Amino acid sequence: MKYYLVAGEASGDLHASNLIKAIAGRDSSARFRCFGGELMKAAGAELVKHYRDLAYMGFWPVLTHLGTILGGANLCFRDIMDWRPDVVILVDYPGFNLSIAKKVHRQGIPVHYYISPKIWAWKSWRIKNIRRDVDELFSILPFEVDYFRRHDYDIRYVGNPTVDEVSAYKSDCRREPVLADDGRRVVALLAGSRRQEITRNLPVMLDAIKDIDCIRPVLACAPGIEPEFYDSITGTSDIEKVYGNTFGVLEKAYAALVTSGTATLETALFDVPQVVCYKVPFSWAARIIQKLFIKVRYVSLVNLVSFSEVVPELLGSDMNPSYVHDHLLPLLSDTAERRMQLEGYAQMRMLLGPAGAPDRAAEQIVNLLASADKSDGQAKNAE
Repeated sequence: MKYYLVAGEASGDLHASNLIKAIAGRDSSARFRCFGGELMKAAGAELVKHYRDLAYMGFWPVLTHLGTILGGANLCFRDIMDWRPDVVILVDYPGFNLSIAKKVHRQGIPVHYYISPKIWAWKSWRIKNIRRDVDELFSILPFEVDYFRRHDYDIRYVGNPTVDEVSAYKSDCRREPVLADDGRRVVALLAGSRRQEITRNLPVMLDAIKDIDCIRPVLACAPGIEPEFYDSITGTSDIEKVYGNTFGVLEKAYAALVTSGTATLETALFDVPQVVCYKVPFSWAARIIQKLFIKVRYVSLVNLVSFSEVVPELLGSDMNPSYVHDHLLPLLSDTAERRMQLEGYAQMRMLLGPAGAPDRAAEQIVNLLASADKSDGQAKNAE
């Protein structure tokens, strides 16, 4: 079988790479081609275009790079049609991927979606597009099952791949510590995976911790972002930087400041208490938009999965050095706030379920394709 995968950011690259490995273990004839990143390439996929060339977020960056994004989408569609895969597997990245799904589905190629679009948060109207253009949807968040069923669309919950990734890291006895202990408590800074996020969030994080004594701030740098970019933000600061090994930083961390996203879940699975931070431009306008259009009470995956405020969320105008400082301090010693987060993490793990998400998704994808191929064969024989 021929599998074409599309991912648009670092976390999608990671999740898709593990899915590729799981499919390859079940389909010995599998061939892979992708829009993605280095991890998908390393897993065995032929890389057509890197996600960093299209990874824009926010109204203005998207608008100013619209030509590049549209050109990338056209290239992706043309490449899919030239290669004619047996299935297109879309990984998160809904703005881009749903446009691809629409075009591909019209051509009769099955569309599977791994890591479903978060339409429960906003843009709920996209359910119409999903019903029309997506043949199978594989969810990694347990609460999504009821949401989509309420909208007359059955999905398949396969577990959360971040559980697998963290478990695999912890069980790797060959790994070497990224940071040597020096007696200070490590505070991990996870400022996002895109340049726009890092530019907005990292300066506030650095300002918030500058007067806290006896901590060791370590910046976990996102893959695909060059060191010079980080240096332009940190300036003369002597903050430690670790490139391409966020898990290694979290393994040694005592607390963390984390930009909302998959990183909040990773941090929780390492049992690191955290403050979730997300600064947006024009925060007054963002607050109005949030009230009008955002349909969920929380933004961090930890809180969403848990249905409660396990970790504090500082968004918009609340994401300022003073608030970040005040929320971080109680997490730097054995306090009630710290213990409550750790207890919440344990409950969250139970809701996510056991490891094995890529394997379960791969098994279902391969079986669905085999079943469809068998049905097509029987139909042709009947003719």
